[in-house]
Amino acid sequence: MFLDTDKFLRELGKLYERSKGSGTVYITMKRTNQKPTPKKGATAAGTSDDYVCLVRATNGKTKISAAVGAKDHMRFLATYNTLMKAHMDSLKKKDKKRTKAKDKA
Repeated sequence: MFLDTDKFLRELGKLYERSKGSGTVYITMKRTNQKPTPKKGATAAGTSDDYVCLVRATNGKTKISAAVGAKDHMRFLATYNTLMKAHMDSLKKKDKKRTKAKDKA
């Protein structure tokens, strides 16, 4: 589903909630190779050569995506950062293997 940035962040939060117990959410970000298409009624002098960033997220079943423009990029990343910090509490710590104790014995 292609969403605007605010709806994308809300749906991303829902994806994290659904996969909280078990599951994975994959997120990709990349700059598109194509320049954004000018909107109807826009003049050629008023357009800029800004590229957009395509953000995709999936949990294996549900796919969502959004295009983030250069003007909204910093606001999007700040909100995305807050969302990531809020949902990183269910990570498991890895058990460190005690190799030194085994080597001494």
